[in-house]
Amino acid sequence: MTLLAEKKIFAFDTEFDAAGDVVRGSEFRPMRRSYSVAEVEVLVAQARLEAHEAAMAETASLQAAALSTVSQALASAAPALHQVVQGHREQSAELALAAARVIAGSALDRFPAGPLQTALEALGQEIDASPRLVVRTGQLDDASRERISQACADAGFSGIVAFRDEPGLSAAAFQLEWADGRAAFDPDAAFERMGAALTAALAAEAGHAETLNDGRR
Repeated sequence: MTLLAEKKIFAFDTEFDAAGDVVRGSEFRPMRRSYSVAEVEVLVAQARLEAHEAAMAETASLQAAALSTVSQALASAAPALHQVVQGHREQSAELALAAARVIAGSALDRFPAGPLQTALEALGQEIDASPRLVVRTGQLDDASRERISQACADAGFSGIVAFRDEPGLSAAAFQLEWADGRAAFDPDAAFERMGAALTAALAAEAGHAETLNDGRR
């Protein structure tokens, strides 16, 4: 039988059977009124450990929440950042191409026959057996024509070199015609092709194949 006091000051909750044996012991534990120094130190250390573990758990939770927030922010900002980076690449490429065009234009103004001489050296085996080579260029002075004729000779061409003035061609542009073929060079068209190739490369790097060219050169 169990005898329970109405107040919690005294508790008689031990249960006995008919023979007087204890069936369920009392759960009452008297509150300790004093502790030794060693026990206090153990309790303090345990409290510190529990507080440290709770603080670390809270810190880890805050870190996880912060990382989640940063990840979401980066995910939402990624498209905009990609557009900024792509725009910077396009502008840098266009600036480099414009600078190259200015430098090349200055060089061609000083040496307008340079591309033609280079082409004749490269086409030496193509034109050496032809009896006649027609060279169409913009206006060239006698000294430039003499250098071109010498370049033809140096390339192994022994036929007749006929010059034709084409007012529509720029100073460095030319057209070559011989018995078995022809070749041409136009600086403006060359830069147009370079710009188109650069635009296609930027589009491919950006992850899509459509042309990014919006009329800028």
